Amino acid sequence: MAKIGLFCCFILVTLFANNRDCEAEKVGVYELKRGDFSVKFTNYGATMLSAILPDKNGKLSDVVLGFDSLQGYKNDTTYFGAIVGRVANRIGRAQFHLNGTYYQLVNNDGLNILHGGYKGFSDVVWTVESHRKDSHVTFTYHSYDGEDGFPGEVDVSVTYMIIEENKLGVKMEAKALNKATPVNLALHTYWNLGGHDSGDIFSHNLQLFGSKITPVDDELIPTGEIKSIKGTPYDFLQPREIGSRFNELPHGYDINYVLDDTNSDHLKKVAVVQESVSGRKLELWTNQPGVQFYSSNMLGHVKGKGGFVYSNYAGFALETQGFPDSVNHPNFPSQILNPGETYEHVMVYRFTAD
Repeated sequence: MAKIGLFCCFILVTLFANNRDCEAEKVGVYELKRGDFSVKFTNYGATMLSAILPDKNGKLSDVVLGFDSLQGYKNDTTYFGAIVGRVANRIGRAQFHLNGTYYQLVNNDGLNILHGGYKGFSDVVWTVESHRKDSHVTFTYHSYDGEDGFPGEVDVSVTYMIIEENKLGVKMEAKALNKATPVNLALHTYWNLGGHDSGDIFSHNLQLFGSKITPVDDELIPTGEIKSIKGTPYDFLQPREIGSRFNELPHGYDINYVLDDTNSDHLKKVAVVQESVSGRKLELWTNQPGVQFYSSNMLGHVKGKGGFVYSNYAGFALETQGFPDSVNHPNFPSQILNPGETYEHVMVYRFTAD
């Protein structure tokens, strides 16, 4: 693994070229590439910036929503492509008890905390540990005791790995150094397999291997129940278009699925998504118990790459994760990481087109 120095606005891409907001020799763009498949990242938020994939006719398109400048990501409220944490998703009333101690966190979503708080891991500059264009890039971050109210120091890393010419692996790790603390990291990429600028995602066919969900209240905080999806608009056990039952939902999809044990190995198959015009297909596996399926219901009108305006439903997110608000629901899988333990979160994407 080749050690490299940090660099700013380098020549790999023009994404941050001449951007005055680049922090000198801290923020850069790092590419992974095999054949026609290329993915770009930045150490600002350990963020996925783009993914270039061929369609069934060999035409290349970027299928990840995002911005043209660093400032876009700094001002972002959508978490485009970022690693979110220390605890992804929501914690109700931004509070929890752990080992007899009450913790009040920084609320940034009404009375609740979302994706780690006002700053979180998505709005910090990570260290570039290593990078090799045909192999991997590893980002690391040290989270201090009390960051956004969370207890203890935590060392975090994420490695993006390009595997063969059509697979992307993601490995997130965390170690609690001196106190028990909740940890739940997620990759918040928004996908549109027709191309980031191709409109809504209603015609994408989705198969999602979760037969239960964790229902939420009006503030999107889990009630603590685990319910079957049978007969509901949340049922994607058989492939169907994302938009096919949209009119039965008040705002769209934004819910955690309890993943089924579909494989005999340690990774669960999460979903298969295919866009009919391009033929592009995304398959996803993980070792996590849940996945948040989000149909970008709250984008509004966000000016993105090339000046394209992303409206609601312009992308979908499949955020593999622990269950939201687990710290307040003992019946959910625990997210508590004790000193000496290692949190490990694995995702594998496979991209094809036919």
